[in-house]
Amino acid sequence: MMRFKLETSKQIMERLQWQLSKEGRVTFQALSPDIGTYYSGSIVEVEGEQYCYRSLKSWLDLSNILHCKMHLPRLLSPYWVEFTFEALALKDSFHCHQDSCEKYGVESAFAKINKSGEFAFEYYYHEALKAINFDSIKRIINLGINRGDEFVAIRERLSAKQFNAIECVGVDYSVSAIEYATRVFANHNNVQCVVQDISKLGNTLGRFDLLITIATLQSVDSNFKKLFMDLVQQLLTKEASIIMGFPNSRWINGELIYGARVPHSKGSDLSTLIKDIYFCKKYLQQHQYRVKIFGKEYIFLVATKI
Repeated sequence: MMRFKLETSKQIMERLQWQLSKEGRVTFQALSPDIGTYYSGSIVEVEGEQYCYRSLKSWLDLSNILHCKMHLPRLLSPYWVEFTFEALALKDSFHCHQDSCEKYGVESAFAKINKSGEFAFEYYYHEALKAINFDSIKRIINLGINRGDEFVAIRERLSAKQFNAIECVGVDYSVSAIEYATRVFANHNNVQCVVQDISKLGNTLGRFDLLITIATLQSVDSNFKKLFMDLVQQLLTKEASIIMGFPNSRWINGELIYGARVPHSKGSDLSTLIKDIYFCKKYLQQHQYRVKIFGKEYIFLVATKI
């Protein structure tokens, strides 16, 4: 049984990677994260011997980096814990599926994902909603509504009277996703869900006071910069607000794995993500918007008029 004592982080990563490449699963022992409050990497003396301390979060981060699921650690003694990392099935991901209008449909791998079940998404999305003055909102459009989770979160934040007074329009290219969202809001006459290609919207739906789009514009087969500018110019009122979510993660085999990727890249690559966010930020600031950017697995851009 592998037991780590004073090994460096590099040595631990290399040993675990080697074992995972052979068997797809590795079990090892390490100093219990609960023995005290220390920074990871601190040298701690236990019963006359020195050990390198690492927090539970540090081990969780490593499992994420190695594309593994970390099973519930098993306490062996007051000082030792047994960890098990299991390699994820990397092909068990909607990212690997061929592009089509039903790649995001109700029968797809994407439909199994519930972003609101992840604190890393839900906390920051609600932080974005806090920046919006809903008293001045009459119409909201959600591009890439899918199951309608973003509208559900808004409904939970507002009183029934306030929510029902807002016209909410959800747009998606997937017919089955729109049918699902329509059923979710069947008792809300103020919510309309339409099948439409986002890149061909134009001004057919009128103008809105709030635009929400989470991880959608990046997946549209269109020029990102032109599409974004067209949406701002054609869909928004003069005092409108914007909430955009940029994925800095991938959904794999039931896990949310940190780090954006670009096509044909083996590892994480944030270059396109940063470029897109920077463009949106500069463009909106030039049009008198106050812009705030925050998040982790999803990077949120919130823009409100100055």
